[in-house]
Amino acid sequence: MGVIARANEALQVNPSFGGDSLTTNGSDWLWAVTAIYALSFLIFFATSFKPFSGERIFHYIFTVSLLVGTIAYFSWASNLAHVIINGRQIYWAKYVYWVVEFPAIIVALGLLSGVSWATILYNTFLSWIWVISYLVSAFTLSTYKWGFYAFGTVAWLILAFNTLSSGASSAKRVGVSGHHSFLAGWTNLLWLLWPIAFGVSDGGYTIGVTPTAIFFGVLDVLLTPVLAFGFLVLSRKWDYNKLNLAFTRYGRVNDGGHFPEKAAATPAHGGVSTTAPAP
Repeated sequence: MGVIARANEALQVNPSFGGDSLTTNGSDWLWAVTAIYALSFLIFFATSFKPFSGERIFHYIFTVSLLVGTIAYFSWASNLAHVIINGRQIYWAKYVYWVVEFPAIIVALGLLSGVSWATILYNTFLSWIWVISYLVSAFTLSTYKWGFYAFGTVAWLILAFNTLSSGASSAKRVGVSGHHSFLAGWTNLLWLLWPIAFGVSDGGYTIGVTPTAIFFGVLDVLLTPVLAFGFLVLSRKWDYNKLNLAFTRYGRVNDGGHFPEKAAATPAHGGVSTTAPAP
């Protein structure tokens, strides 16, 4: 008895209403991306129980990002979460995902390099400006869309400069320069393709909806799942105390940090009480 392949019925259940819309082959590809994200999420969630509680920060970051990515690509593969602009499907779910994906990577790189929380927050806002500007550009019918595209691209350029320059100098001080350069370089190499991908897809309509799904699907898979496993492998060689990533119930402390429970257990002046006896 032969094996009967299960057909992809997403486009029949959720039909398209637009001139340029997703094809069945495009939906098949997006289901494959969804499976990659889902499998990566399960692996990261399962392995998050293995490290010590203070060394799970990167597991937590990428577990959330991979789960949101799974949801976003599920909706895209199902032909949901889109609007019709100029007779073309624009999938807004991917922009929602990037609002989560990019800051997750920024936080991970920032924690690794040891930059300040202010720098991490600054870079996070830059990524939001980048993504939201591209989203507004995609929804703009006139040529004024390229103004929003320019604003977003400027935010990306500043973000790229920050992650490659200030992050590198800070990573050198904590002894992870090589690993940080590799991870940040990989990230920015892929980010370099985002303005191009948007310009020929939701921006300029040079390529169709299905090629757009393939383009961004490849970029996203190479970005978060690949980068996440890079962090997973390399983090085994990192000293979390030296990186100031030793998280306790009192927050983020370094090796010489103040632990109230230890101070309370140690009497002052070598164990000699300074309290006068009661009369």
